[in-house]
Amino acid sequence: MIESFSMDIRLVIPARYRSTRLPGKPLIDIAGTPLLERTWRRCTLAFPQEKIYVATDDQRIADYCESKGIQWILTSPDCLTGTDRIAEFAEKMPADYYINVQGDEPLINPEDIKRIVAAAQQSPTDLHLGICEVTSEEQYRNPSIPKAVFRQDKRLLYVSRASIPAPKSLEYRRAWRPVWIYGFSPAALKAYAGNGGKTTIEAIEDNEIIRFLELGYEVHLVEMSSESIAVDTPEDVAEVERALVQRGMK
Repeated sequence: MIESFSMDIRLVIPARYRSTRLPGKPLIDIAGTPLLERTWRRCTLAFPQEKIYVATDDQRIADYCESKGIQWILTSPDCLTGTDRIAEFAEKMPADYYINVQGDEPLINPEDIKRIVAAAQQSPTDLHLGICEVTSEEQYRNPSIPKAVFRQDKRLLYVSRASIPAPKSLEYRRAWRPVWIYGFSPAALKAYAGNGGKTTIEAIEDNEIIRFLELGYEVHLVEMSSESIAVDTPEDVAEVERALVQRGMK
């Protein structure tokens, strides 16, 4: 059941066509359905459809959304990150809070989206990010899967493509990874986009959430399931298709 909200929240799916590792990624076929549509469908199980938007810089994605009855808005091709795209969306469509679900999350758990919404309603000025435990050494070693370290009160310390946390032996013991569902206040988005470009460490790690840390913001982590598989490479597409079969999903 989709619950009502005590504030005006918009869920935005940023979708960039020119992916470096997987060109045309939002429209790439996954078991007969484009990646973006799969992500959108999962979002509709947790969030009112009339408050879900795709923010894109490409008319091909906009045309596909139009054909499927998915709300969309065109944003600048100069947006450096998905969060910059959300910030531009926020300028065009004011709201109390914004949920960002990355467009490459076709297996996102709807209950995880609800957890972010609940956190937002409880503390609407805070930033939120999903997190779950790493389930294998393969994930721990994979630079395409960022790892997160955090305080005891679940405030984010750092996110890295390196295998962290690590003991002196560098062996895998235990680790956590972000689930790419974010929650942003309008003020934080304005500051983020107003920085004028990527911050130093953000650019090195190629991870947009780090900009908030470099700007001095606290990011509060919300525990989530480990069901999600982000699609960044052709190998990820195959992994998602196997997961769809294993989970009995169409």
